[in-house]
Amino acid sequence: MNEHARHASTGGTRPGDRLLQVGCVLFALGVLAVAVVVGGWFLQTRPADAFAVLTALAPLGLGLALVGLLRGIRADRRRSS
Repeated sequence: MNEHARHASTGGTRPGDRLLQVGCVLFALGVLAVAVVVGGWFLQTRPADAFAVLTALAPLGLGLALVGLLRGIRADRRRSS
């Protein structure tokens, strides 16, 4: 049974999938906040300070996504051995 069929038969979720999804959403929000802050800097305006705080979501999301990815890889290795 190939990997795709194995995951489809178990409901399509692996360990770490939820972390990966949440991490990607947080990363996207953080990158959007960075774009707003940098765009405001280029346009000589001052965006709300909330956007500066939201830029911290980018590295947080990246970290969560990487942890989720590593958990999925680790589970696959355990399952295959």
